[in-house]
Amino acid sequence: MELAVKTLDGKAAGKATVDEAVFGLTDIRSDLLHRTVRWQLAKRQAGTHKTQSRDEVSVTTKKFIRQKGSGGARHGSRNAPIFVGGAVAHGPRVRSHAHDLPKKIRKLALAHALSAKVKDDALIIIDDAKLDAAKTKELSSKFKGLGVENALIIAGSEVDENFAKAARNIPNIDVLPVAGLNVYDILRRKQLVVTKSALEGIGARFEAKAKEGK
Repeated sequence: MELAVKTLDGKAAGKATVDEAVFGLTDIRSDLLHRTVRWQLAKRQAGTHKTQSRDEVSVTTKKFIRQKGSGGARHGSRNAPIFVGGAVAHGPRVRSHAHDLPKKIRKLALAHALSAKVKDDALIIIDDAKLDAAKTKELSSKFKGLGVENALIIAGSEVDENFAKAARNIPNIDVLPVAGLNVYDILRRKQLVVTKSALEGIGARFEAKAKEGK
């Protein structure tokens, strides 16, 4: 499967061959994408939410009402949940929200996310993502020529420093090295811009995963 390659200036720069099993899927599995996004977001949750239980509330334990004759319940401490300043019944506790997701599902979801961009004509391949100077105005002009407005840009193994500095001031633009490619960031942006070196990295990544599965 061949895809057109452009320069940052919008000029033709030949073609790149990609694996159809990664970029050419036509029946996009939204269920796999949903499961993977949930898995990613669950891992990001801090899980530090917490309320005090009865043994953690600092109040007097002195019996504040007589046992009989008050007409009310026989309370022995003010740390009960029904009192102001007392504990919280069944409140949240510090925990991890992460859950397991098979590697095969993650690999397949990434392929479906990439193929979805190709299917929607939202994948742009550029020869390189480098700038001589970190000038946001210059990069913004180049993006306008390419028709890039809301995109995730995948550079090679490392992101060019000038390119990263110029891009971080442009709204709705994310820049990641090829190692950071993930389903959530692909789907949260309308377009996907990939360099030729990143394509090679993606191919190597899927080959490595295929070997792991054997």
